[in-house]
Amino acid sequence: MMTRKSILSGTYLRSFADCLSEVLWTQEQINQSLSEALKSRPASGEVWLFGYGSLIWNPLFEYDAREIATLQGWHRSFCLRVIAGRGSTETPGRMLSLEPGGSTRGVALRLLAANLDEELRIVWTREMLTGAYTPIWADITLDSGRLLKALAFVANPAHVFYESNAQVLHIAPLVAVASGLMGSNVDYVRRLQSALLNCDMKDPYIDELAIELDRLSTSN
Repeated sequence: MMTRKSILSGTYLRSFADCLSEVLWTQEQINQSLSEALKSRPASGEVWLFGYGSLIWNPLFEYDAREIATLQGWHRSFCLRVIAGRGSTETPGRMLSLEPGGSTRGVALRLLAANLDEELRIVWTREMLTGAYTPIWADITLDSGRLLKALAFVANPAHVFYESNAQVLHIAPLVAVASGLMGSNVDYVRRLQSALLNCDMKDPYIDELAIELDRLSTSN
């Protein structure tokens, strides 16, 4: 179970020790990645995070501002193979990330400054279990019109879990059958589509994937 408590206690990280033993990062590696990212922290001192997946409906960290935002130059892509959480080695699924090109509508969250170190540790332990993501400071535009820098986790194409083919017709059969300790891969797609709709956002890629999953479900 992924909770604030399980992440801060180390239970969450340890729960992947067996299934991700060859690629799982240590807490020291995760902390080092965080330290490197903070070297480029904006001069304003504020730390915003751009959420485009489960961070929209289940951020876990504390924040004091939340706005709809647009990230230019990146698009959603189920381009990371997942063998734990919502997949397994027998039935690997796909994990959402960002790849170059296009744009993405998501949610910008400003981390609570009073407890920033702890909140960032939660974010990094959650997102950087294996280093499959690369954290970047990206320019985003809030719907209010404000421009700012925000952390975004994009795909690391050099990672062993990276898959170049993330087209809907290729990934849908994988997503349709994958599941793990955190639930099914299909459930993730449904939750994401619902979260986007609740924020008056749509992503044609996600909608197309959901439609194809429906088709596969009814044809079996």
